[in-house]
Amino acid sequence: MRKIIFSFWVSLVLMTSANANDNISVSVDFPASLGGKQDGRLLVMLSNNDRSEPRFQINSGPNGQLIFGMDVKDWQPGTVLTVDNQIYGYPFQSLRDVPAGDYYVQAVINRYKDFHLANGKTVSLPPDRGEGQQWNRKPGNFYSKPVKVTIAENGAQNIKITMDQKIAPIVPPKDTKYIKHIKMKSKMLSEFWGEDVELGAHVLLPEGFDKHPEAKYPLMIFHGHFPSDFGGFSETPPDPNMKPTYSARFDWDGYNIYQAQAAYDFYKKWISETFPRFIIIEIQHPTPYYDDSYAVNSASQGPYGDAITYELIPYIEKKFRGIGEGWARFTYGGSTGGWEALAVQVFYPDEYNGSFAACPDPIDFRAYTPVNIYKDKNAYYYDADYKKVPRPGHRDYLGNVSYGIVDDNHLEAVLGSKSRSGGQYDIWEATYSPMGEDGYPVRLWDKKTGEINHDVAEYWRENYDLRYIMERDWKTLGPKLKGKLHIYVGDMDNYYLNNAVYLTEDFLEKTKSPYYAGEVDYGDRAEHCWNGDQINPNGVSRLNYNFMYLDKILKRIAESAPEGADLTSWRY
Repeated sequence: MRKIIFSFWVSLVLMTSANANDNISVSVDFPASLGGKQDGRLLVMLSNNDRSEPRFQINSGPNGQLIFGMDVKDWQPGTVLTVDNQIYGYPFQSLRDVPAGDYYVQAVINRYKDFHLANGKTVSLPPDRGEGQQWNRKPGNFYSKPVKVTIAENGAQNIKITMDQKIAPIVPPKDTKYIKHIKMKSKMLSEFWGEDVELGAHVLLPEGFDKHPEAKYPLMIFHGHFPSDFGGFSETPPDPNMKPTYSARFDWDGYNIYQAQAAYDFYKKWISETFPRFIIIEIQHPTPYYDDSYAVNSASQGPYGDAITYELIPYIEKKFRGIGEGWARFTYGGSTGGWEALAVQVFYPDEYNGSFAACPDPIDFRAYTPVNIYKDKNAYYYDADYKKVPRPGHRDYLGNVSYGIVDDNHLEAVLGSKSRSGGQYDIWEATYSPMGEDGYPVRLWDKKTGEINHDVAEYWRENYDLRYIMERDWKTLGPKLKGKLHIYVGDMDNYYLNNAVYLTEDFLEKTKSPYYAGEVDYGDRAEHCWNGDQINPNGVSRLNYNFMYLDKILKRIAESAPEGADLTSWRY
């Protein structure tokens, strides 16, 4: 690709008074050397510290920094665009609310392109560039180096920032003896999007694959967020000189060393003489809305469920000698991957023989995090006559709340309009909602106020509420799902995902014709993402997905494989 030389100028004009900054504006232009008009989302960030670049400090938590955003359409070189006090921001809604002080200022442009859909609609979205829809790391996006500025209590300031940086392309991972990386064009998705769309996967091959050409293998599908490579597997032990780093999530000094050792231990287990032989894949299916598609068909993202199940998986099985039958396919994953593992089992009951869903995203929308989308009026605040009590969005295992649902959603509103933020609530809309007349997903609720659209909620119920769909269709689904459903969650999940599991378990346990004959289990005081390990903490068990359900899978194969099934060629 031709290297593009460019220069961005961000003129930050700060005019303040003693009581408030009543006239703050950000004026942005770029020279013709950039190479033409731009579409996308212009983001300006301010941080009160230099621990990292401001673009890496934007989040919903207590220490998230300031961000303001606006859409850019046909932005011509030399044309000045202005972000003023009317432009929405987070956590301050307006630039006028930014207090005096020292800040590091940075600008990023998340660049969009037009997609001409098969239905005749055209949508402008950020294409994935191999990074998994991360706007602050997306190759080709432009950004500036952070510049330290002082916002005074009074007076006017004019700060220019040169956006002379471009995020570099992703270096693709290399194949090894055990790990292969594949890409295939999806006919179904290419037709939907009006251009070539590829699906990818990282494939872990069993020990002895080349020495046993007669063997065919079961397939384990590890669902989850966009994987840059096959994780948790290393043919080499940890570097003895590796410096320990601290994991705040698990309060663990030297967690990086433990991870490296666990990856090597898995390799040794994988090649041992007694370990069963099978194929594991991690799927790459990013969309212009998120780092993955949620592995189901949807109005705004296209037929990803069909494409993965009927195109990608058979392609992998043919290429790497998979058995290629539903009884020999199993799904597992956590969080997003937990929902996907359960959803594909429900929507394609004959194509998979078992789902192990850990800490799944809401599987009953009566508990869509702490919101009942069918009965509640507002997603951000509890229904009340006089008080305005915010619904929590994140807690720890003691119940301490760090931010609310309103925070996640207001931040997403800054990062992108029309469900284009790449955030969690926006991807749920992009997956579950009908497509609007403008070609974008219809909002479940007003992004600013939280007022719920119950017509959209009904569409969600009929098409994606997994508990409701199972209960509605149990007469036909039940016999096909018997013995295949396994759900695990901590009872103090940070995002309240256990609430939907409780409701789903109630249905599964009371239904006797047939009884689901699976498993639902809870981790005492366990946070996100507990996956069924009653012995080890999350920091350990999260590294064991690829073998922790193996005993149950092998038992399921022995009990359910059809007569004449290949149960021996892969047991060498």
